[in-house]
Amino acid sequence: MDAMRRMRILKQHVQTDRMLGVGAVPRGSARVLDAGLEPGGDPGKASDSGVSGGGVSGRRVGLAVMGRQEKIEALRVLDEQEVRNCKKCVLCEGRIQTVFGEGDPDAPIMFVGEGPGQNEDEQGRPFVGRSGDLLEKQIQAMGFDRSQIYIANVVKCRPPNNRTPLAGEVDACSDYLRRQIEIIRPKVIITLGGPAAKLVLGVKEGITRIRGTWHEYPGVEPAVPVMPTFHPAYLLRQYTKENRAMVWSDLKAALTRV
Repeated sequence: MDAMRRMRILKQHVQTDRMLGVGAVPRGSARVLDAGLEPGGDPGKASDSGVSGGGVSGRRVGLAVMGRQEKIEALRVLDEQEVRNCKKCVLCEGRIQTVFGEGDPDAPIMFVGEGPGQNEDEQGRPFVGRSGDLLEKQIQAMGFDRSQIYIANVVKCRPPNNRTPLAGEVDACSDYLRRQIEIIRPKVIITLGGPAAKLVLGVKEGITRIRGTWHEYPGVEPAVPVMPTFHPAYLLRQYTKENRAMVWSDLKAALTRV
């Protein structure tokens, strides 16, 4: 690893520790990176409240510092040796293929959805089709392209008729997501839709109540800030100016942590 890359990674870790209030590093007040987003409200109104316990993993695991190639290899092994052959729950019986996730292993932002749909099951990729097209536009509006972030789902197999995953199915898959987060170490997780937020955070409130407010993913240490927002499929159904403004506000708030 060259000195410049090592310095960049060290800087990322220091910034992450500052944002999370780790050790003696004071928590800074980051400014919003505009990145050409449409105005949609003041992301500064989001609270810094965290959610303890619950989530897809109740135990916390320390985040090991890994190099880029180590991350790539760790994700490959997790996918090829565990997820693709997984038969921990009944979802394996109806799948065409598993949908592990994709993106930059050094991604500062990780998007997490509920589970694969039909298009994802057929292609083996998360968020394709119309929802994926809209998500990609949102990512570009944030100043990134899809290859620079990471996208995954809570469960890696498509539930029948795209229903919400059952508790046992989430439990069977939860360690895969936790280990993805542990390897990638994103600065921010953005959950897409109510079911994903509930499954990741272990909360009962609906998405309209919790979106726009900061929570924490409790499965790793240090905990990762989580910003819940609406699912792209919801926006396609309810494509109003108000809903779009709320999503832009949530994405801007996430950028303040990056």
